[in-house]
Amino acid sequence: MLMHLQVRNFAVVRQLTVDFQAGMTAITGETGAGKSIALDALGLCLGDRAETDSIRAEAEKAEVIASFQVPHKSPAAVWLSENELMDEEEPDHCVLRRLITREGRSKAWINGYPVNVAQLKQLAPLLVNIHGQHEHQLLTRPEHQLELLDAYARHSHLLSEVESAYQQWYQLRKQQKEALQKQEERQSRAQLVRYQVEELDQFALAEGEYTELELQHKRLSNSSALQEDSQFALNALYEGEHNNAYSLVQTALLRLEEQLSIDPQLEPAVKLLGEASVQIEEAARELRLYSDGIEVDSDLLVQVERRVTQAVQLARKHQLDPEQLPKLHQQLSEELAELEAAEAKLADSDEQVQAAAQHYRKVAAKLSKQRQRAAQELGEQISTSMRALNMPHGRFVIAVDHQEQAPATRLGTDSVVFQVTTNPGQPLQALAKVASGGELSRISLAIQVITAAQLTTPTLMFDEVDVGVSGATAATVGKLLRQLGQNNQVICVTHLPQVAAKAHQQLRVDKTTDGESTETQMTALDHDHRVIELARLLGGDTITATTKANAAELLATGS
Repeated sequence: MLMHLQVRNFAVVRQLTVDFQAGMTAITGETGAGKSIALDALGLCLGDRAETDSIRAEAEKAEVIASFQVPHKSPAAVWLSENELMDEEEPDHCVLRRLITREGRSKAWINGYPVNVAQLKQLAPLLVNIHGQHEHQLLTRPEHQLELLDAYARHSHLLSEVESAYQQWYQLRKQQKEALQKQEERQSRAQLVRYQVEELDQFALAEGEYTELELQHKRLSNSSALQEDSQFALNALYEGEHNNAYSLVQTALLRLEEQLSIDPQLEPAVKLLGEASVQIEEAARELRLYSDGIEVDSDLLVQVERRVTQAVQLARKHQLDPEQLPKLHQQLSEELAELEAAEAKLADSDEQVQAAAQHYRKVAAKLSKQRQRAAQELGEQISTSMRALNMPHGRFVIAVDHQEQAPATRLGTDSVVFQVTTNPGQPLQALAKVASGGELSRISLAIQVITAAQLTTPTLMFDEVDVGVSGATAATVGKLLRQLGQNNQVICVTHLPQVAAKAHQQLRVDKTTDGESTETQMTALDHDHRVIELARLLGGDTITATTKANAAELLATGS
């Protein structure tokens, strides 16, 4: 609940400090005194737009500080904890501070931590719910009627479920539409890629195969020369009848070995000649094997030449080197698989969209049933309140029209209409067509009080919502607000003594001027001063013994 409000240089306020208590608090004062100034200042602290016009004339900046008591595990406490803005020393307190400067800059803090205005707006509805004096003007709007019904029903989980189902259906339809728009382009691309993949499948060039083909082609093209030269080398080294290298080395080796006993210095040369003899013999063996393995195959050469030529032509077609054809083959195969998968996915999308649509319609129908139950209950409660508010023949009905095939929205497929009749024999008609200004104001008040009782927000503020109400009806209004104050903190700006008398405590707003500047103050009233203030509300500026007696009686009755 709101515990403390401090305002500096805001509008006509120079310095204002107010302590609030639990229960119902009435704020009264003369017309034009600025009774709503506290609510306006608090609104700034809760994230309302910062206007430099709201800074007091002679000041350079305005500041508002609001202190709240935040129960453990309340929605506000959970939000503070999740956003790491909890006051560790006083976890059951929350202090909001807002500063605006003449230059148009705005700063905000929560428990001393700098925050942005968006964060203030997120926290605000968890702390305070403000009902304005012009709220009855919104009451004729269908979207506001639906919002009020949903607030009363307290089925946020169903609303979230419907919105989630709507988003899923919407996204699937969007994806399907985009896929259909690209289908022609995708099919054309798939046709080309499929032809290319089939061509590469038929050619089936393996990784590294082109390099091997080039080597094989070179060998086959030069097979005669290779065989001739390898046979010449074999003869020269080993198999020639006269003076082959092997026999010459062997002859030299034998003669030098005979001389080793005479001069051991020949040993290195003898050793090298021995190694050379072995190497020549090994080389001859390799040449023999190589020569025997040389293929002189014109048919194979033609086949290899044809494959190399095909590889070059295919590579030129794709504007790359032949060695890159296997990689291209893999890439195109993967792309074709993706394109075909996209087609298959598009074929399945109809079922997915239909399933999402059915799920949405199902949860929307579930939400509608919940709304219909809440509409019945709320309509009866408002009808009862209307009769208490001097509309003895009043009857209020909330019509919830659910059509399964209605256009889908995030809020379901219901059409909600507030209907009313205030006179005997008068049929139910839409609220905007039937109710007069005064009746609309009283109906609005009844709805606000009833729906406010359903809220978990600890502090409820009513800014002159009793406009157009007087007499016994005003007393009923006060009674309703006092009852609401049993479980919530209720702060009510009012001009009606019957309402103010029902409050647990009362604050008076006064505006003073010295001819050059104006200042507004707010004062907590004790019992005697409450009597005087109620007498003023009853009789105007002239307070008589009679009006004081009436005020004292009104206060005694109210409490």
